[in-house]
Amino acid sequence: METTDAAAMLDSMQVVDVREPYEWAAGHLRDATHIPLQQLPKRFEEIDPDQPVLMVCQIGQRSALATEFLRKRGYDAHNLEGGAEAWTGAGHPLISDAGGEGAVVDGWAQTLDL
Repeated sequence: METTDAAAMLDSMQVVDVREPYEWAAGHLRDATHIPLQQLPKRFEEIDPDQPVLMVCQIGQRSALATEFLRKRGYDAHNLEGGAEAWTGAGHPLISDAGGEGAVVDGWAQTLDL
């Protein structure tokens, strides 16, 4: 899902950030839930299956894996194309754990270990 569409639909979707804790702490979308990618297989039931979900990571690679994982389980899951970098590049804010303006920090590519 492109950033423009995601921003327009944000209030009607759950947002799940699959980045690592240090990435989340630096900056994440408001009202997002943090479930690191490697924890998703054990924690996906925390996500409401009756509401669309937007998956987020740094550039969209990890969240694409998470999106596919959830779709196979019947979720209406969408990947934020370009991730948090595209989100901030389009002028949308992130918030930090400290409560101020957030930022994107470098993560690393992962696979989803099942």
